[in-house]
Amino acid sequence: MADWLEPGTKAPAFTLKDDQGNKVKLSDLKGGPVVLYFYPRDDTPGCTKEACAFRDRYDEMKKLGAQLFGVSADSAESHTKFRDKYSLPFPLLVDEKHEMLEKYGAWREKNMYGKKSMGIQRSTYLIDADGKVAKVWKRVKVDGHDQQVIDALAEL
Repeated sequence: MADWLEPGTKAPAFTLKDDQGNKVKLSDLKGGPVVLYFYPRDDTPGCTKEACAFRDRYDEMKKLGAQLFGVSADSAESHTKFRDKYSLPFPLLVDEKHEMLEKYGAWREKNMYGKKSMGIQRSTYLIDADGKVAKVWKRVKVDGHDQQVIDALAEL
């Protein structure tokens, strides 16, 4: 289990498929900010609320030059249903083997009512135009998180 990445470190490379089967490589995204938000599961209450908040602010993020990606361990089929159900305008990346989740420290031991298990910790990374981690939000609380991300983008 990797630890959280700290601001100023180089963001780990990744190549994942999105909900439409397109390959997304971090190295192809250089030149502008990238927002990666890691969430536990498609179509669950907290994850839906977070995705819809990002959907509603997506145009603001794009105006700030950002590319936004949601990442979970769900399948492409699950992502497609989730995207279509809530009209999400940004890609959802498929990481069923947890490779990227582990590199970014989002795959962690969780403790629910004394029962320990591995799972995705809701978290967000802002990566700058040079591919370095600019900001990390660990253990994200959904309410107001979209504004925190927009504020950080505006400061880049």
